[in-house]
Amino acid sequence: MAVLAQHDGRDRAVAELIDFFPRSINTLNIPAAVPKDIKTEFRESELAGSVGAWRAASAMLRSTLEKTLKANGFTKGNLASKIDEAAADGVITEARAKRAHDDIRVLGNDVLHDAWREVTQEEFDLAHKYTQRILEDLYDDRNSVGALLTAKSRLPLFAKAAS
Repeated sequence: MAVLAQHDGRDRAVAELIDFFPRSINTLNIPAAVPKDIKTEFRESELAGSVGAWRAASAMLRSTLEKTLKANGFTKGNLASKIDEAAADGVITEARAKRAHDDIRVLGNDVLHDAWREVTQEEFDLAHKYTQRILEDLYDDRNSVGALLTAKSRLPLFAKAAS
């Protein structure tokens, strides 16, 4: 069942869509190697976004980012330092680190720690896209990233997946 709310002023030619239920959001592809708990958290952010809960969805993306970095051996300090260390180690680019700071971490911090403010769909969409890209950075070519993280003493000896 779907519900459409529109304002047409009695003129269907100029009808304006106000809302539509159920809402939906496109889910983004993420690598199969993403651990289940991180994948579940990312998907939960998409679920929250699907009903327009942009604040909750953005907080979940910040949490997804932090859990992802921790799972990859970036365990010391706050989220900002974890992002910087991931860039310094070369597992994400400097450009991606900037997006992680500006579009994911700061937005999530605003939701979690600052006075209430509206979060827009556009803000969520950027955080969503860049969280997905960081998951790709770390899990798309897991053998290469795992070897790099092992060499940087972030992970214990990384066992390559069978090809």
